[in-house]
Amino acid sequence: MKDITIKITDRNGTQHQVLAPTDMAMNLMEVVRSYELAPEGTIGVCGGMAMCASCQCYILSNTELPIMQDEEDAMLSEAFYVKQNSRLGCQIPITPNIHGLEVELAPES
Repeated sequence: MKDITIKITDRNGTQHQVLAPTDMAMNLMEVVRSYELAPEGTIGVCGGMAMCASCQCYILSNTELPIMQDEEDAMLSEAFYVKQNSRLGCQIPITPNIHGLEVELAPES
């Protein structure tokens, strides 16, 4: 499987079903940027280094994701609008395992 389907609800509440390639070493934040689902300069500000939380999203499905690392946990502890299901999109690699993932972008800080 080269492409997987992900459902992303943007900050205006509109749901988008997108195809994400599993063979390009992308992460969720990069997929959001490539589909222009958030205004330029409002997501992935740090370039995907888990240092800004601009790509924070809420996980809506029961998809098994990689375990949160210390850097991501520390950044979320300082971020706004954090919920129990918050993750940083830059820390979620696009792999066949996350096919069917459903997320909602967190509000802009």
